[in-house]
Amino acid sequence: MLDKNGIAKRIAEEVQDGYYVNLGIGIPTLVANFVREDIDVEFQSENGVLGMGPFPFEGEEDADIINAGKQTITTLDGASFFDSATSFSMIRGQHVHLTILGAMEVAENGDIANWKIPGRMVKGMGGAMDLVASAENIIVAMMHTNKRGESKLLKKCSLPLTGVGCVKKIVTNLAVLEVTENGFKLLERAPGVSVEDIKNATEGALIVEGDIPEMNI
Repeated sequence: MLDKNGIAKRIAEEVQDGYYVNLGIGIPTLVANFVREDIDVEFQSENGVLGMGPFPFEGEEDADIINAGKQTITTLDGASFFDSATSFSMIRGQHVHLTILGAMEVAENGDIANWKIPGRMVKGMGGAMDLVASAENIIVAMMHTNKRGESKLLKKCSLPLTGVGCVKKIVTNLAVLEVTENGFKLLERAPGVSVEDIKNATEGALIVEGDIPEMNI
C-alpha cells in the first residue's frame, strides 16, 4: 500500500520531457519532488506561477512565493510570475499538457467531484472547473477509500460534480487505474495489495485482464 508520497512518486512517472504540468492542491503538489532530473518539465500553478520547484526545506521558506493551495514553494531558474488572467489563458487555451488533481470521488465514467461537500463552508470552486473543462490529460491522485472504509471510486458520484467524463487515469494508495468506456481498468497493484483487495475497495465497475503487475516503487 502506498502513502501520499508513494502516490506522488508513481504519478511522477507519467510526466514526460517538455511537459507543462498543473499541480492541484493536496497530494498532487508532492509530484514536483519526484520528477526525474534528466527531463525538462515546467510546473504551473493557477495563481500565476510557471516554473515551480520542490517544496522548500524548513527555514528556507519565502512567504511571498506560494502555490494555489497557499503552500510555500520554490521556483527554478527562469521561473515567471503573472496575473490570473494570463494563468487561466494558459489553462483555457489548452497549453497545459497534464493536469494532476486530487478528488473526493471519481465515477466509473470519468466524472470527478473534488470541490464541495454539501453543508460545509467553502470559498468557491477555484480553478478546478477550468482545469477539468480544458485539460485533455487528467490524472487523479487520491485515496481509494474514505476514513470509513467506503469506496471513493464509484458507479456514480454522490457529491457535486466538478467535471463530467474528464478523468483519464487514477493513482490511489492501492492501484493505478485507467478510465475506459466500460469502467475502471486495473493496470497496476500497489506493493502488498492483491487484486481482491482492490475489488473489495472499488464500488464502480472494475476491469481485470490477465496478471496485474505490482508497481515498481
